Amino acid sequence: MEKTDLRIVYMGTPEFAVESLKCLVEGGYNVVGVITMPDKPVGRHGSVLQPSPVKEYAVSQGLKVLQPEKLKDEHFLEELRALHADLQIVVAFRMLPEVVWQMPRLGTFNLHASLLPQYRGAAPINWAVINGETETGITTFFLKHEIDTGEIIDQVRVPIADTDNVGMVYDRLMRLGGNLVLKTVDAILNNSVKTVPQEKLAEGTVLHPAPKIFKETCRIDWTKGVKAVYDFIRGLSPYPAAWTELCEPDALPVTLKIYETTKEFTSHSLVPGTIVTDRKSYFKVATTDGYLHLLSLQLAGKKRMDVSDFLRGYRHTDAATVR
Repeated sequence: MEKTDLRIVYMGTPEFAVESLKCLVEGGYNVVGVITMPDKPVGRHGSVLQPSPVKEYAVSQGLKVLQPEKLKDEHFLEELRALHADLQIVVAFRMLPEVVWQMPRLGTFNLHASLLPQYRGAAPINWAVINGETETGITTFFLKHEIDTGEIIDQVRVPIADTDNVGMVYDRLMRLGGNLVLKTVDAILNNSVKTVPQEKLAEGTVLHPAPKIFKETCRIDWTKGVKAVYDFIRGLSPYPAAWTELCEPDALPVTLKIYETTKEFTSHSLVPGTIVTDRKSYFKVATTDGYLHLLSLQLAGKKRMDVSDFLRGYRHTDAATVR
């Protein structure tokens, strides 16, 4: 079978999923349908509907788009069957019911942004950086019942530098993901796939989960060491962003998002969360084994700014702390 004869249904929603779809389209593959999330209400009153990045690209290419509210809805399943897909590809979409992922004759594979079986879950890139990993990657695998557990088709390993934040790693994996999707489709076409059970790769290792990140997840714990807090901040930068509360005596705490820091390892006797600053050029916060120098931050209701601009505009007392 030629790639133009292989009927592909693509499933994805965010920007991360656009690159792989774009590679398929520009590579001449036969994408017969795109499944994405329903348009999202935005604006003050939710009166404007915002299409997903995947939908925007699919529409620009004249591809058929389906946006089911529920993946078990019989009307959607009839529309999906009518596409007569040979293969389904999932990139950053949602958990599929068995009736969907078992539909095509060649199966359904997923692109996941980690080196499975490590970092199964909704936020693999964030957690890899938060945990101080020096390497991550992308994996294609066939879907089965349990989420992110199917047999691995292929992987690409990617280094994480100590200065990388999650946005940098995200962009790197997104670009490489498109190429891995094409390589995986070609291997399926050529019947050259040799899968590996994840259980085999997991033997003798401690697996790290990658659960969904909520606002409270992003709160900084200053009682941890310099390295742990540094990695936590870059693992959430630029989005959704780590935060803390800037506290003054007799005043309500103010939320402070932190995007970039540098490390200073040193002994001190200060309580974690104590602020040390010259009020002009540096603003650092004590942890258990040193300080984090804040370089880029954002006060609630303000724009993101570098530390010198922040210090020019914010006058805090010597009793100010973060917590």
